[in-house]
Amino acid sequence: MLMKVTVFGATGGIGSHVVRQALDRGLTVTAVVRDPVRLDVRHPALEVTTVSTLDDADTLGPVVRGSDAVLSGVGPRGRHDGPVASTATRAILGAMHAEGVRRLVTVSAAPVGPTPDGDSFLNRRIVLPVISALLKDLYADLRAMEHAMANSQAQWTVVRPPKLVDKTMTGRYRTAIDGNVVRGYTISRADVAHAMLAAIGDPATIHRAIGIAY
Repeated sequence: MLMKVTVFGATGGIGSHVVRQALDRGLTVTAVVRDPVRLDVRHPALEVTTVSTLDDADTLGPVVRGSDAVLSGVGPRGRHDGPVASTATRAILGAMHAEGVRRLVTVSAAPVGPTPDGDSFLNRRIVLPVISALLKDLYADLRAMEHAMANSQAQWTVVRPPKLVDKTMTGRYRTAIDGNVVRGYTISRADVAHAMLAAIGDPATIHRAIGIAY
């Protein structure tokens, strides 16, 4: 039974929902942050750990030690932040390997995955090509992150959402294993967190990418 999780990117739009929902599920949570002031959650089962960097496996080792699973919402805050996701994930993977932690769930993005059969003309010919061109460095970073996971010894799952919106959790959304959801345009950050937590206990999602959308 899953008991303890470590959450990276815990102050982010998805990570903060992961922390709250994990606590609601009765899990013990270690929230990894660089600025603890930005995490406005207090709970007896929550430990907030401040780290100065996310690119050093030795620094992150004690953070993941004893965890049953690691969840990461780490990513760039803007277009020019550099390869944040891939750099942090490589360090997280190194720390997990050193500490004997196997299960990892991270967030990527729908444009990293394939365009599904039956998708709309608007999505195939306009929306995805334009977004992919504008955010090419961000998606290159996410592809590098996924490549690092695929070549690791971790039991990984990657969740690929389309446009993220700020709405309440519904728990009702569509998923596609190793693909994207047909005509899936949006998903709330809260429901991405819900899917991530559901995945960690589902062996069928190990070594798979999950498309998610309404």
